[in-house]
Amino acid sequence: MHIQDIFASNPTTFSFEFFPPKTPEAAESLFRTILELEPYLPHFVSVTYGAGGSTRELTHDLVLRLKTQTSLDPIPHLTCVCHKEPEIRSILERYAAEGIGNILALKGDAPRTPGYECGQDDFHHAADLVKFIKRFNESGAHPDRRGFGIGVAGFPEGHPGMPNRLLELDYLKAKVDAGADYIVTQLFFDNHDFYDFRDRCELAGIRVPIIAGIMPVTSLGGLKRMAELSGGTHFPAKLLRALQRCGSDPEMVAAVGVHYASEQCLDLLENEVRGIHFYTLNKSDATRRIFASLGLRNSRAQGT
Repeated sequence: MHIQDIFASNPTTFSFEFFPPKTPEAAESLFRTILELEPYLPHFVSVTYGAGGSTRELTHDLVLRLKTQTSLDPIPHLTCVCHKEPEIRSILERYAAEGIGNILALKGDAPRTPGYECGQDDFHHAADLVKFIKRFNESGAHPDRRGFGIGVAGFPEGHPGMPNRLLELDYLKAKVDAGADYIVTQLFFDNHDFYDFRDRCELAGIRVPIIAGIMPVTSLGGLKRMAELSGGTHFPAKLLRALQRCGSDPEMVAAVGVHYASEQCLDLLENEVRGIHFYTLNKSDATRRIFASLGLRNSRAQGT
């Protein structure tokens, strides 16, 4: 379903993110997770794309399996890094032929291979990729006359590579003006950062829906990986104190992480968030427990 139709039909969306597994064993483990989460009826699920397109075929395989073997609506990530226009056009043609309705267009992480230079890429910014997808849409190559719905990333605490916050918002507006239909944010742990980001977007003339990205802490090791990968996300003292009280008890750490994320989600819902996007890390337990704490049997049981 086109993302515009999803937003038109739902005051608040709930969605999950998965990353493509690299081994057959991990693939089957992930699919068990997906089957556990399918009854929660997410409005869509997204599938990540490795640095420099390193998981391109794995991403495509998972997207196709979601499309053909589940009731879920997959949204594949697509990145600028290490790609030329013909490659991106081929990927878009492939997804259009398979009936994929939406794309999440990102700058992407640079590969760690030596010798990579971003100047060799045809797309230097996510806005360039959005413009290219928009031109593809206008060509009529997609079975939906509107073409792909297009999502882009937002950073409530600021992009780690862009210290100038005013200029950063200009780049975000450029992505929206190029044709983005919605924004999904980087993970955050302080809702005030999200509300301030939402207000700044409004002041900048950004009017598309903004979905909040939530990643519950499920282990101390996972917390350290979040700090490494999220590039600038800050961890409030309230959360860190609660985790310290857990000592090294993994069950207590997971319980605190789920409770904290649940409180975030409750507050976001009270403040009319347009959507909540769960970074699942390919596991189902935390997401299922958060849904229970919100009093939701599934994403469609929101009431009024």
